[in-house]
Amino acid sequence: MANFVYEPLPARVIFRPGALEELPREAARLGARALVLSTPGQRALAERAAGLLGARAAGVCAQARVHVPIDSARAACAEARRVAADFCVALGGGSTTGLAKAVALELGLPILVVPTTYAGSEMTPIWGITEASVKRTGRDPRVLPRTVLYDPLLTLALPAATSGTSGINALAHCVEGLYSEGANPVTSLMAEEGIRALARALPRVVRDVRDLDARIEALYGAWLAGAVLGAVGMALHHKLCHVLGGAFDLPHAATHTIVLPHVIAYNAAAAPHAMRRIAAALAAEDPALGLYALARSVGAPAALKDIGMPADGIETAVRLALANPYYNPAPVRAEALRRLLQNALEGRPPQL
Repeated sequence: MANFVYEPLPARVIFRPGALEELPREAARLGARALVLSTPGQRALAERAAGLLGARAAGVCAQARVHVPIDSARAACAEARRVAADFCVALGGGSTTGLAKAVALELGLPILVVPTTYAGSEMTPIWGITEASVKRTGRDPRVLPRTVLYDPLLTLALPAATSGTSGINALAHCVEGLYSEGANPVTSLMAEEGIRALARALPRVVRDVRDLDARIEALYGAWLAGAVLGAVGMALHHKLCHVLGGAFDLPHAATHTIVLPHVIAYNAAAAPHAMRRIAAALAAEDPALGLYALARSVGAPAALKDIGMPADGIETAVRLALANPYYNPAPVRAEALRRLLQNALEGRPPQL
């Protein structure tokens, strides 16, 4: 507590039901020609945004894909050059925000993000691009979105299953923020509040996807989670999820949801103060088992094998995780990592 560094990140945040209506005014602060980005499945929303932008819309590029493959990043950059865009508008989840960041990294264009999931990456200067089955990540101020429009109405269409895993993905940012090397009193308060909000909201969202009050609380928690992720470094959990996603093309949010309880058990003895705060925010006696129970309560998958990880992939994952490792409060050792991944592969409850 006595020694820390906290550097707030500059970002303009507008949070309210109906915030998408602010898009024309907010876009005018960034440039004259916007390339609107989305996944193929959210093209209709991208077209709606282009309609709101009017003459300021330079085009729509609905090519965002999970883990930002290098070919999609290059295609989006080529399209931005072709239409002479001077900023990007990203509508969707982490895949679309990640694509916008790839364009910003290459071309230096500012970004406006309208999240429709609980990914949190809209609040960070962290980018990630996958090439040859390896996901590279980094921090660069150029990729930090200038403006974020949080509109809970846009999350009402998010299916229950996706809402649950997306929300626990956000919760993972808060959890690791509490024992991060860069943790500080401000971000730790935000992290604990984010865990509490998401843990309260997600079961309600899954029970009734049209519960706007629950959606508002979940999106509020996701905003806090993203702010924590952007302000402090992460640890073993995020390293493992980047490795698994890049090597085996696993779904991002589901991977986070499955792996998180196991990493918390791995780090429990090395970060007792953080574990007490996580448990309190979850209203659980044990933080790892509390997270495992939360995932079960929202119907999330429990086993990596059920989302596409091959049984013979553990050695590859261990090798990649030990290469260029992230900071972690507990030493990262190969044999312990194998046990963690085997438990996650099989869907067993987390074990110390």
